[in-house]
Amino acid sequence: MFKIIAKVLLTLMPLLAIACSDESDCPSIKLKTQWGGHPSPEINYRPIPVKYVVIHHTVTPECDTFPTCAELLQNMQDYHTQTLKYDDIGYNFLIASDGTVYEGTGWLIIGAHTYGYNTNGTGIAFIGDYTAKLPSAAALTSAKKLLSCGVKMGNLQQNYELLGGRQAFPTQSPGITLYNEIQQWDHWVPNP
Repeated sequence: MFKIIAKVLLTLMPLLAIACSDESDCPSIKLKTQWGGHPSPEINYRPIPVKYVVIHHTVTPECDTFPTCAELLQNMQDYHTQTLKYDDIGYNFLIASDGTVYEGTGWLIIGAHTYGYNTNGTGIAFIGDYTAKLPSAAALTSAKKLLSCGVKMGNLQQNYELLGGRQAFPTQSPGITLYNEIQQWDHWVPNP
């Protein structure tokens, strides 16, 4: 029964987002079908709202146009599913340099971004390598809008906890420069 309800909600989510907020509340989001992503062979829904948000970077080239980002995401999804054997692209959302947010598994489906945080956490990846520099101002603004929108839509707990991937397992993600930035954001926690 839960899967049927979740499928209906997943189908209605874009309409609910429009009905519940105006354009200034939420960033522009390109759905997986729009960027050419393949549907997952197995979908595992999670209860919402989730408690955690985990920030990553993709350590790929950056992108700032739809055709370039779509190709990059298709290749990333292929790598995640064929090489890493995930069911889908690992992240819930990915953010490009122009500020466009790309749907990965979205709000309702379990991702494969952070061991121990996949079911009760939303993985947001900035497209690029943010070891030595910050993402663009547009990308940072979109991330903050996405978080605010997630709370307003009921997908994130109002008191969600924000962390960098490096806080959950041995990795350099989200890059030291971006990691220092997110420590200044609301909801960042030093000890998740």
